[in-house]
Amino acid sequence: MGLGQLERRVMGVLWDCPERSLSGREIADRLPDRAYTTVLTILERLRRKKLVERSNEGKVHTFRAAASRESYTASLMLEELGSAEDRNAVLVRFAQTVSPDEAQILRQALDASRAPVP
Repeated sequence: MGLGQLERRVMGVLWDCPERSLSGREIADRLPDRAYTTVLTILERLRRKKLVERSNEGKVHTFRAAASRESYTASLMLEELGSAEDRNAVLVRFAQTVSPDEAQILRQALDASRAPVP
């Protein structure tokens, strides 16, 4: 599920503050070129997409990202991989484009995922 430009900016604000929820006003203040009501509309759209969680603190609605930026990015990658006609070809092409350091990280992650659980 891709994001529009403003949706990405709003999510960026939330991802940059993972330690706490933010009010709509706080988010809007970090996007000074956008009206408060526009930000609230985007937040509601993101909530319907299940990318944002809303809670109440008194009379104020607060918002936080439902998952980390990394989790969201990984889900996009998996979604695209799932739509590929030839998954193996896509994986091979991806592996050919990563740096040696990134390849090492992937190797470690694959090894860890295969390790028996104690």
